[in-house]
Amino acid sequence: MVHYCVANMPGAVPHISIKALANATLSYILRLAGQGLEQAAQRDPALRKGINLWQGKVTHKGVAEAHNLELSSLPF
Repeated sequence: MVHYCVANMPGAVPHISIKALANATLSYILRLAGQGLEQAAQRDPALRKGINLWQGKVTHKGVAEAHNLELSSLPF
């Protein structure tokens, strides 16, 4: 088995890569549109982990550490 990873490979096949991106993100988009950010994030831990900032405050540990900023908790 050969593994090949190049960051810009999707650019070589844009028609296929955009379909893959849409398939991977559509469920999140529908959830956000139907429930709103707060409710969707409460129900989906993966979505919640993707929130880096909330109302001007850093809510992601890695972002806070990388920029030497105070870490805040999400209010929900």
